[in-house]
Amino acid sequence: MQLGLALLVLAFFGYLSSIWYFRIDLTSEKRHTLSESTKSILSDLPGETFIQVYLEGDLDIGLKRLKFAIRDMLDEFRVYSGRKVTYTFINPSEDSDQKKRNEIHQDLYNRGLRPTNVQSLDQEGGATQKIIFPGAIVNFNGLEMPVNLLSNNPRLSASENLNRSIEGLEYEFIQAIQSITSDTIYKLAFIEGHGELFEPEVEDISRALSRFYTIDRGVMGGHPGILDEYAAIIIAKPTENFQEADKLVLDQYLMKGGTILWLIDPVAVDLDSLMYSTITMAFNRDLNLDDLLFKYGVRLNYNLVQDIQCAYIPVNTALVGNPAQYTPVPWLYFPVLNGENHPVSRNLNLIRSEFASEIDTVKGNGLIEKHFLLRSSSYSRIVGVPHLINLEDVKNPPAENQFNRSQLPIAVLLEGQFESAFKNRMVGDIISGAEEDFISESVPTKMIIISDGDLIRNDVRILNNRVETMPLGQDPLTQQTYGNKEFLLNAINYLIDDYGLLELRSREFRIRLLDRARIAEGRFMIQIMNTLLPVLLVLLMGTLVHWWRKVKYAR
Repeated sequence: MQLGLALLVLAFFGYLSSIWYFRIDLTSEKRHTLSESTKSILSDLPGETFIQVYLEGDLDIGLKRLKFAIRDMLDEFRVYSGRKVTYTFINPSEDSDQKKRNEIHQDLYNRGLRPTNVQSLDQEGGATQKIIFPGAIVNFNGLEMPVNLLSNNPRLSASENLNRSIEGLEYEFIQAIQSITSDTIYKLAFIEGHGELFEPEVEDISRALSRFYTIDRGVMGGHPGILDEYAAIIIAKPTENFQEADKLVLDQYLMKGGTILWLIDPVAVDLDSLMYSTITMAFNRDLNLDDLLFKYGVRLNYNLVQDIQCAYIPVNTALVGNPAQYTPVPWLYFPVLNGENHPVSRNLNLIRSEFASEIDTVKGNGLIEKHFLLRSSSYSRIVGVPHLINLEDVKNPPAENQFNRSQLPIAVLLEGQFESAFKNRMVGDIISGAEEDFISESVPTKMIIISDGDLIRNDVRILNNRVETMPLGQDPLTQQTYGNKEFLLNAINYLIDDYGLLELRSREFRIRLLDRARIAEGRFMIQIMNTLLPVLLVLLMGTLVHWWRKVKYAR
């Protein structure tokens, strides 16, 4: 009877554990606790969601740690979703046939997963290179969405990159799940009509955004309300003046709660002219937007930022009379930017820019919160315009002590209630009938201003009469991939985000590494404690049990 009762109790607790999930998170940063927005999305899933994680096989200790963190998180996803989330781990290099492995790798790359080379040591001391795909594919109702999980910031150590990857797991997974299962698809628009970037020049970011949103392009034409159906609009490097009617349309779109991503070049530089003749002139670009942006709380300065932390440009280094020989050299006018500690820009790779300008913020109406997102390095300087730019300057760069400006702002987020730039103006003279529905103060909304239009532009090549677009953020010379695409995706997601998911990127897990100095100092004592102490504890317990049995049965 006792055995039967014990089995019944065990079976009862086993049943309870299968239907009731309970865990206490004792970590100081609550790293094992899902956010309320995540729980809400999981509990409202409309159907089964299947996740394929391509992180299996012979992995080093760091990637195994990432794998275990992914597994633990997906276990929680499964519980809070009512078992609608299921997952499996797959080794993409499991097949022994090299040809089949290559086909699988190419298929994963085409589906949006980024490969990573990992060097490992074998038992004989040799080194081998392995290709892994530290990512996942989220599947729902015949749709799929790739999720890349490994952060790769060259400024950080491997352990820091791994820690930041683990920090971002919840956001990366739940953002993909929410996007692929949502029955509401927001619409975005690229504004045209003012010399903005052509469609092929923003094709890579458009393709990435199309996984989450419907993308349109069009001209405002001074028509009120033409933008009302869009959750956000993107103004990508305009080169021509904005008419007052279009400015009024933009202003009233913002007043109604619309969000705007501005990518503006205050200074005009013809890079093609520089490559052909080695000399070009930088001058003010008047877009007739200064009054609008100033009213909202931002001033774009007519200058150029030079930075020692910069990207490269090809320069002909061959001697006169010899065939051209192009060599990549640092180009101070291409600052490589650092992200600030904000959900939009935190934990990102460096951001590549071209001919960026400094941004200032002004007081505004006092109802706007301002957060800088991107800055130059600690070794920067300002160049006023008009300014003659000579490619030969790479041979005689300025002295390092001239770079005495630090962390110049290049991108800023404004959020709050904006005051209309057309308040107390005769708007009926600009657009007939506009005064009837005119709004002088906005509902809470957001905008992001970036003082570099090329930050969103991907390179375009023409091969055999066919237009070929290059990945956004990829340096054509060094093949290094910068974080431009991730930053812009975060920016748009933050502008539109209804759930506050991007706040998950603010979570910070501290790396608790061993103190090597203390280990070296107390090495002998640590070894004694780890070898003799367990044995002594076992002997002590055995002695106590023997004494207790002797006392018990002696009675």
